[in-house]
Amino acid sequence: MTIFPQQGFIAIAVTPLTDDAAIDYAGIGTLMDFYINCGAVGVTVLGVMGEAHRMTDADAIQVVDEAMGAIAGRVPVIVGVSDPSMPRAKALAEHTMANGGVGVMLRPLAGLQGDGAVANYFSEYAASFGPDVPICVQDFPKASGVHISLPAWREIVEQCPSVLMLKHEDEPGLNKLSAIRQAESAGLRRVPIFVGTNGIHLVQELDRGADGAMTGFGFPDALVKVIEMHRAGDRQAAEDLFDAYLPVNRHELRVGIAMRKEILHRRGALGSARARHPVKPLSDIDLRELDGLLTRLEMRTGKPVAELEA
Repeated sequence: MTIFPQQGFIAIAVTPLTDDAAIDYAGIGTLMDFYINCGAVGVTVLGVMGEAHRMTDADAIQVVDEAMGAIAGRVPVIVGVSDPSMPRAKALAEHTMANGGVGVMLRPLAGLQGDGAVANYFSEYAASFGPDVPICVQDFPKASGVHISLPAWREIVEQCPSVLMLKHEDEPGLNKLSAIRQAESAGLRRVPIFVGTNGIHLVQELDRGADGAMTGFGFPDALVKVIEMHRAGDRQAAEDLFDAYLPVNRHELRVGIAMRKEILHRRGALGSARARHPVKPLSDIDLRELDGLLTRLEMRTGKPVAELEA
């Protein structure tokens, strides 16, 4: 079975749009090159921040195809297939695997209650996809409204051999991360854990056993180097670098996709910062606040934003 990356930084890709909110298919290649040049060991398309829930099935297929073509095997590609319709999710999973993807990302159905219901959901989808479709479980209660407890996670791991990654985005999640690693030391099958939510606690999450980050922060190269420094044993340098970017990271996390796209646009990764309805464009004061944060970042790093490399 093809496996996911085991450590490092996996980019959660936004979907490039034109100023009139059409998908900018020509811009997907530029964005994929940006992520790879930043040091990403993989790219995930059609995640929550990829606005997959705001496009047609045909659009989603074309985004996957354009991303696969642009990446051309340089790094693994994961595709978000979360959908309350199992047939639609299965169709996208099959298309992903038939066209060079290494696996899919799946979050629980909103409204699931109880550990058994959560575990059974993943068991049923895994059975539908088949044993040769690796699954990354997305534990993101903010998006799904579903909390995956440690007992539920244990059931998922034991019942679903094709679950080969956890995208850990529970808040607060540090103790949960530690508990999973402790359970593995007691015999639970080890699964690579990549953290999301902009990697806002990345250094501490790496301390507790995370293997890397899977997120879409507008400065992915910074998170790549934080992970590399931490892995090399230079925790202090990793934390110092992380701290330099933290104000911008926190701001992007709280404002959302519009701020992320604006940062990526300013860095040349996107031709437009447009997001789809109901996301509102940034206001003048939003843009001035970002100007101020980026100016302070330039002062801390000694480089203009256009040239910033972590």
